[in-house]
Amino acid sequence: MKTNGTTFLAPEAPFSHYETAAAAILPFPYEGGVSYGKGTGEAPEAILQASAYVEFYDEVLKAEPYRMGIATLAAPAIPAAPEEMIQTLYEATRAVLQDDKFIAVLGGDHSISSATFRALVEKYGQVSCIQLDAHSDLRREYEGSPLSHASVMARIREMTPHALQLGIRAMCIEEAQAIAANGWQVCTMHDFRHGLFDVKSAIAALPDPVFITVDVDAFDLSVIATTGTPEPGGFTWDEALGLLQQIFYTRRVAGFDVVELAYDPADRFSAFSTARLVYKMLGFKLAAEVARGRIGWPERPCGPLF
Repeated sequence: MKTNGTTFLAPEAPFSHYETAAAAILPFPYEGGVSYGKGTGEAPEAILQASAYVEFYDEVLKAEPYRMGIATLAAPAIPAAPEEMIQTLYEATRAVLQDDKFIAVLGGDHSISSATFRALVEKYGQVSCIQLDAHSDLRREYEGSPLSHASVMARIREMTPHALQLGIRAMCIEEAQAIAANGWQVCTMHDFRHGLFDVKSAIAALPDPVFITVDVDAFDLSVIATTGTPEPGGFTWDEALGLLQQIFYTRRVAGFDVVELAYDPADRFSAFSTARLVYKMLGFKLAAEVARGRIGWPERPCGPLF
């Protein structure tokens, strides 16, 4: 497996070797599915560069999760055609999963997520999906493409009946009608903030394993400002991290992606926040397996987490 010259967190070499790492970071700088702001194609590299300034020690977990071993892969050559792009990411994800690595994909726009999900379904059979996002992304197609970022959850829902969408605060009337007609589990930001949706029960009802897809526009603009389709009123840092920790501790998470950061050289803050988010999620995965008694806190790369 070809690794990246820029490693996530920039740790000492033993903690970034692919052969012994528990987790693999897969950058996928695709932005062919965007409809508004540009810059997602440069986001994975910006996240990797910013990650070198993230502290190894997690003050919540009181440990250094990087010791699990986190390998950073080279981004594959990405075709321009959406169908070929999906196939490329599917094959790259499948190769990582065959090596029993925990997969974390750095996007790129949100249209990529169905490829990773498809590879997980192939490996595990039934897979649930939890989406943190400002947008419901349930359009059958958008601007003539069924592989638009605005259609990614429509594609994922074709592969699973088990999906939970959290933090939604932007949708068209057709999406709202489809949600109501199908009884889909969609928690708007309004309902989340006013306690009108039982998030804990909805998470508990999902069968394992689970894939998490995080569109960074789920966050309030004070946390991550530079994103392709921004919306005000999103999750605070602590709200989102508390929610993600709950998901990792109560469900068996098989992989995740973080998408839709739009790189802007004038905004170092958003790339850094995204890098820290990725590290937090990897730490939650490791801590969950420690809590389940599967492994102890590692001093050296620990191998499979799932």
